[in-house]
Amino acid sequence: MAHPITENRPVALWLFACCALVLAMIVLGGVTRLTGSGLSIVEWDPIMGTIPPLSDSEWVSTFEKYKQFPEYQKKNIGMSLEGFKMIFWFEYSHRLLGRLIGAAFLIPFLIFLFLRRIDRALIPKLIAMFILGGLQGVLGWYMVMSGLVHDPHVSQYRLTAHLSAAVIIYSYMLWTALDLWFVREGYGGEGRAHPRRRFALFVTAFIFLTLLSGGFVAGLKAGYSYNTFPKMGDSWVAPGIMVLEPAWRNLFENAATVQFDHRILAITTLILVFALWVSSVGKALAPRARLGLHLLLFAALAQVTLGISTLILRVPTTLAATHQAGAVVLLTAALFLTHALYRTRPPLFTAQR
Repeated sequence: MAHPITENRPVALWLFACCALVLAMIVLGGVTRLTGSGLSIVEWDPIMGTIPPLSDSEWVSTFEKYKQFPEYQKKNIGMSLEGFKMIFWFEYSHRLLGRLIGAAFLIPFLIFLFLRRIDRALIPKLIAMFILGGLQGVLGWYMVMSGLVHDPHVSQYRLTAHLSAAVIIYSYMLWTALDLWFVREGYGGEGRAHPRRRFALFVTAFIFLTLLSGGFVAGLKAGYSYNTFPKMGDSWVAPGIMVLEPAWRNLFENAATVQFDHRILAITTLILVFALWVSSVGKALAPRARLGLHLLLFAALAQVTLGISTLILRVPTTLAATHQAGAVVLLTAALFLTHALYRTRPPLFTAQR
């Protein structure tokens, strides 16, 4: 009889591959936003939309449709067909990758299901992932619709919801893959939690919160507001961070406040990660947990460095996209560590000699 790890690893590898595709999707979505390409395709056609314009007449027709909407009329008036093609291909690639992810998930799922390589308890989780992926596509179009009305600006609320949904799907998929890759061992076949697990879980949640605040920074283009660090211009706290009424609107609609909040959350995240590292590095840890601990600290330092560089250099596309990818990498390291602390074998809790 095959070992449980051996049986599960093909499924785990498939899920890890899907995670990599979702990460690529998140990064490409960021590039699409940074290049101002997200509103270039004004129709949502999940089936026929897979085929791009193939002839000059089709390109002209697609461009004419774009001209009927506010982004062209208010921001890109006079844009050439060649300029339109440039932004079209970014958005098209983003949508195409979304469809490819659906196929990359569904086809292997059906094959594994036919070969009976998936445990019954896992099937509902995988079905939920697929449904969430489909709903994410709908949410993406809902986001785009907010910029196809009077103001050619995508709602920061919808953009952050779209980003957070992608990250949730990624995290759910990654955790499930880790469960399959690392067999649960311990008393009675159940893993025991390491004492540092709750701290690691809190840090993971805080990283997710910081990532969400980054969605509002992106949606409001708040990264262009104050391009100095550590001060915001000449002040530690930018003036006008509470000018909107009611006060709660400043947290989500005031660019200065949103950037200030993101700075505070990012620095607090780094402090929390460092505190977790200091409090855990000398303790008895499984090799996987120790690796995750070091990766988490490295990822946090790199992410803060990327964030500051992106800000000071006025949000260059390549650096900003790398910063967005870094946020997911940081979350990945936190999930990896938390999973390792939660699924550790009991003998590893004994003190090191």
